[in-house]
Amino acid sequence: MTHSRPHIHELLEQGGLAPRRDLGQNFVADPNTVRRIASLAEVGTGDHVVEIGAGLGSLTLALADTGADVLAVEVDSGIVPVLRSVVADRANVTVVEVDAMKADWDEILSGSDSWTLVANLPYNVGTPLVCDLLDEVPSITSMLVMVQKEVAERFAASPGSKQYGAVSVKTSFWATARLAATVPASVFVPKPNVESALVRIDRRTPPEVDTETLFGLVKQAFGQRRKMLRRSLNGVVTPGQFDAAEVSPEARPETLDVDAWVRLARAVSA
Repeated sequence: MTHSRPHIHELLEQGGLAPRRDLGQNFVADPNTVRRIASLAEVGTGDHVVEIGAGLGSLTLALADTGADVLAVEVDSGIVPVLRSVVADRANVTVVEVDAMKADWDEILSGSDSWTLVANLPYNVGTPLVCDLLDEVPSITSMLVMVQKEVAERFAASPGSKQYGAVSVKTSFWATARLAATVPASVFVPKPNVESALVRIDRRTPPEVDTETLFGLVKQAFGQRRKMLRRSLNGVVTPGQFDAAEVSPEARPETLDVDAWVRLARAVSA
């Protein structure tokens, strides 16, 4: 049983709560939507799922219904007691009160070496959180996250598209990504002013390269994305290094796929 819109309002009222704008809280109030997300996550008995921003437990209940073991992470101390009461009869759900942006993920996820992240992420932390988890938490092997649609498009963007940027390169380095579904604003309480989308991100074995050099180049180049690389990376990449990497210094950053960025980083590091 998942939450309906009246039940969301009832839980908030009983707890003397209201959605917090500072935490980007928009609660899913449509049972069909959370069941669809749980289905798209392709998890079940024996799987370990971490949900960040569990809120009032709408998605948590749908994930628990799959039979997976669910670790529900929530930062809002006012919401946590309500969440605990909602999942009190679910033996396969554990609630952890912690700020996901400051969490010790090695400790929190010590129960398994393979986790699936399934989450309705607050718009204000979606991008940095996913990027940090890709960089630092290899035990999260797959993600299905709901974020602002334009953010989801950046994660899954291909070279040459207007959405393609530094976030796209980082995602492509660590994983494969694709848009899984769009989600209308009407299913949320409160209703946001933007459309949401689900993006599926699955880890892959990354190429061998110095990641500090790689992402430093990417950040600097996309910081001046309208300039040719020979200008945006002037003083950082030499003409000989462009030649060695088989990358045109006249190219603009959005035209390079992740393999080209890796070649350029290797040439700089050599």
